[in-house]
Amino acid sequence: MSHVSGDNTPMKPPLYCEREDWTDIVPIPQYDGVNPIAPIFYNPEYKDATDYFRGIVKTGEMSQRVLELTEKIIRMNAAHYSAWQYRYRTLLAIKAPLDVELRLMDAIAIHFMKTYQVWHHRRLLLTLLISASPSTITTSKPLHDALDVATNELEFIAKVLDEDSKNYHTWSYREWILAHVDDARLWLGELPFVDDLLEADVRNNSAWHHRFFVVFSRGGRRSGATPAEEAEVLQREISFTKDKISLAPNNSSAWNYLRGFLDHTRTSWSGLIDFAIPYTQPQPATRSPDEVVDLDNPKPIAEAVLPCVAALDFLAEAYVREGGEATREAVKLWKSLADEHDTIRKYWEYRIKEALTNKSP
Repeated sequence: MSHVSGDNTPMKPPLYCEREDWTDIVPIPQYDGVNPIAPIFYNPEYKDATDYFRGIVKTGEMSQRVLELTEKIIRMNAAHYSAWQYRYRTLLAIKAPLDVELRLMDAIAIHFMKTYQVWHHRRLLLTLLISASPSTITTSKPLHDALDVATNELEFIAKVLDEDSKNYHTWSYREWILAHVDDARLWLGELPFVDDLLEADVRNNSAWHHRFFVVFSRGGRRSGATPAEEAEVLQREISFTKDKISLAPNNSSAWNYLRGFLDHTRTSWSGLIDFAIPYTQPQPATRSPDEVVDLDNPKPIAEAVLPCVAALDFLAEAYVREGGEATREAVKLWKSLADEHDTIRKYWEYRIKEALTNKSP
């Protein structure tokens, strides 16, 4: 049926209640038999589709037209979890090609990337495409191995992250794929991927979080590295983070990453004191022409706004962990935060009290 009028203007497709191929289904209104105090006034297209969806669920029908109906509902309301669940069950019941479904969902995932149900549906599909026996699922063409399927999905996720590089659901889904497939060849490409994202936006907290996941969390646990190799990785990450901090000293993401992996690896903070001190000074120190550049401790860029709150807190934490007389220096730094540099937070007063209490005999 054409959906174009005589003057070539687009016409809305007919409602399900107007279609002859749906006359066998009795639509069920949402408020059937009740008189709600504050009913939701859905638009006619959505009300019509969901009324027929409830009718379908009552009959238990699973068919190609059910896929059409659920797709229409999902495109109007991507958070309709009942439509997603019934769609998934229908796909399996009628042995629909799951790879075709995955590609159909690509545009929906990009358009509705902040909707959890979109990614949960992809996860269900990918679990079957990767793990199920070929004889138990239907695809439009023979699939390659699980690595190829996962690699293609990671490439798709990269495209989604191009649209929004900080979307929680997208990152969670990427981490699930890496952990679920857990193939060294997949993990190998993740660090360069994160490097590119941080090169584009050094303040991308999601990318910093993923770096920790890859280097120290799930990715780190599966590496089987020797102690010497682990020490090399630790030094690489310290150098990498220092360089990024020097470019954007007030970027809390980098400082949090540094704190996180130092604690995770049980590395002493005292080795970072010399690095942190210049970031706690009022202005970047002016370098003389003959000054030797310390490549191990890069200084903040000339345009940096100093002192840096994160650096002051980092240095204070390093001092308080040393204990003894160094605790006094930590208290001074936290007082400067409370009185001058970050007065809105009362957290610094708590840290001062804690430090002095623990110092007391």
